[in-house]
Amino acid sequence: MALLEVDDLHIRLQTQRGPAEAVRGVSFALEAGETLGLVGESGCGKSITVMALLGLLPDSAKVSGSIRFEGRELIGLPERALCDIRGNRIGMIFQEPMTALNPVHTIGTQVGEPLRLHRGLSSSAARAQALALLERVGIPDAAAKLDAYPHQFSGGQRQRIVIAMALACEPKLLIADEPTTALDVTIQKQILDLIRGLVQERGMALILISHDLGVIAQNVARMLVMYGGSVVESGPTAAVFANRAHPYTRGLFAARPALGAPRGARLATIRGSVPELVDLPRGCPFAGRCAYTAPECFTQAPAPTLVARGHEVRCLRLDEIAREEMAA
Repeated sequence: MALLEVDDLHIRLQTQRGPAEAVRGVSFALEAGETLGLVGESGCGKSITVMALLGLLPDSAKVSGSIRFEGRELIGLPERALCDIRGNRIGMIFQEPMTALNPVHTIGTQVGEPLRLHRGLSSSAARAQALALLERVGIPDAAAKLDAYPHQFSGGQRQRIVIAMALACEPKLLIADEPTTALDVTIQKQILDLIRGLVQERGMALILISHDLGVIAQNVARMLVMYGGSVVESGPTAAVFANRAHPYTRGLFAARPALGAPRGARLATIRGSVPELVDLPRGCPFAGRCAYTAPECFTQAPAPTLVARGHEVRCLRLDEIAREEMAA
């Protein structure tokens, strides 16, 4: 049995223009100790998918399908039961540490809180554990800073504190949602190295959300490419990078800056813009922006096609794309 099994997940949100499908039939499984990346443009459904795992969706959201964690169905689980899982069995590193941390509580109190809630530790025992966690994530002179407040730390240090909080109860699954946003390149590398080392050290499964393809390539073994709330391509990271089959995946890779490109060279772009959720076609969500769009793409949802071992693509035009490439 997999640690996490997501099957045909659908999430419908209420918008000013009516109901919209934010996640459309997402399925994947994650084994203990396995690493998975979710990649795609902003608004493609990455974050809302993992929020569904934690039961943190808006009250008006309609969720269907199945999310099983350690064999237990999470959809429809009472709030009290979900609270027992959040921060305990599943840890979360949020995108912006300054909003994830409470500005009026010391970091010692905040890092120790999951230990008091989920492990029943006394305040003094939780404080001692919090100190050990802060030292483990590389906070300098941690003993002297237990009673400091979030605003007294740099952005990179605040992210380390959030990581310490997420790891306090030794979760089986760690979710990292754009954990290096707004950090400079050097600090980004330090944070990603820290997360990778802790995941390996503790044998946790990891879901890493990013729109940075380099981050995905270096940190996860499998990846899902998402667009319009759907998984359009999935597989081992090395296989997807080597054989980019879906037109959207190709567009993402083509838009990366190239080393050695002439000064002032324009980046390749995907034509058009991301439509609002209520305007997505019933069929392939990328229909209309894709250069290979055919009439059936707007109405027929593509089934997964296996292009290599473990590597699946959802596209109705794979044969035509292959013939065009052979003729080129």
